[in-house]
Amino acid sequence: MADTTGNTSDPGAASATAAAPRKSSWRHIGPGIVVAATGVGAGDLVATLIAGSNFGYTLLWAAVLGCLVKISLAEACGRWHLATGRTLFDGWASLGPWTTWFFAVYTVVWGFVYGAAAMSSSALPLQALFPDVMDLKWWGVACGLVGLAFVWFNKYAVFEKVMTVLVGVMFVVTVYLAIRVTPNLADAFAGLLPVLPDEKDSVLNTLGLIGGVGGTITLAAYGYWVNAKGWTDTSWMKIMRLDNRVAYATTGIFVIAMLFVGAELLHSAGIAIASGDKGLIQLSDILADEYGTANAKFFLIGFFATSFTSLIGVWHGVSLMFADFVHRLRDRERPEATGEKVASGERERSWAFRGYLLWLTFPPIVLLFQGQPFRLIILYGVLGAAFMPFLALTLIWLLNTARTPREWRNGWLSNAMLLVAGLLFLVLCLKQIQDQPWSEFF
Repeated sequence: MADTTGNTSDPGAASATAAAPRKSSWRHIGPGIVVAATGVGAGDLVATLIAGSNFGYTLLWAAVLGCLVKISLAEACGRWHLATGRTLFDGWASLGPWTTWFFAVYTVVWGFVYGAAAMSSSALPLQALFPDVMDLKWWGVACGLVGLAFVWFNKYAVFEKVMTVLVGVMFVVTVYLAIRVTPNLADAFAGLLPVLPDEKDSVLNTLGLIGGVGGTITLAAYGYWVNAKGWTDTSWMKIMRLDNRVAYATTGIFVIAMLFVGAELLHSAGIAIASGDKGLIQLSDILADEYGTANAKFFLIGFFATSFTSLIGVWHGVSLMFADFVHRLRDRERPEATGEKVASGERERSWAFRGYLLWLTFPPIVLLFQGQPFRLIILYGVLGAAFMPFLALTLIWLLNTARTPREWRNGWLSNAMLLVAGLLFLVLCLKQIQDQPWSEFF
């Protein structure tokens, strides 16, 4: 039998997933909250803040467009899982061995560097809140170990509940800040018109904002969370689509709220902040000067919730994807059973899932103390930039061929959105590759 979250209580009863309700209902949403919480990290908030500080409300339309692009990608991932009963990696494997090699290299290199970045990001607000307790590096180690223990000992149902609470914290903090800075609503509505700033490189800055709103590999993990919820067939399609819309409406609120803060608090005063997570620490200092210490501490709590949800979301979601990757290579199991394997909770208990959890946690701790190796950072940047065009273009391939039942193949709108996403991320990927200091790499 299945519990109320859709997870089956018997690991062997892969087919005993919850029956879909007749109508879409808000009370069934969950994976969308998880993907929104994981996808919006501190880096996204800083990028949006900087866009607001540099251009005011001019690029509000780009932030909204970024959410729409990600809706199409996440919906396509979820639709593949539900329409075929197969996982996304199983679909990728059907396109040829090159996808397996790309995924293997990507997850190993990306996970190693991302682990250190996620721990550092979660540590920054804690050190700011409790400066005399311990050094930043040790806060990072503590965050990594807490994330490891939490994901290791809890299954999807508990994971989703904790993510929902943390999203609530993020929501309250960002919306409160947006209201507190008293946004100019007339200028904000004007910012919905697609206008480019006059500054140099405004096109690339705009594309970067569109592409940077809410998620990279976590978009691909969405289909796995859909299955982990117990949704394994097309009877859940309407609820998945509602869930996905909720995810990116939530993301949109986060991003728009931070753009308001950037436009009102930073742009109007001509204040610049650093890129990267340390920009949020600078923002907390500005908030303390403008609105008092209590507001600054309140913001730091939201900063921690934002960073830590990204940490545990990746610890769970990408480990789930990696476990599916390993088990498919090892077992060559029936493709039609892979989604139900995830729904049964079998993947979360596997050695591959826990092995990747350890990879995300312990090797990156070395980077916290020794600094990140230069060549690895370049490779990380290139692979990270290449993943999103890989995701968009392979989804077009999978969802327009006989691999997907005809009823659930892409329509013209899905194809148009995925094509726009693919081209957008391809341009950003080429720019990222061009900007790498290759002469120093060799």
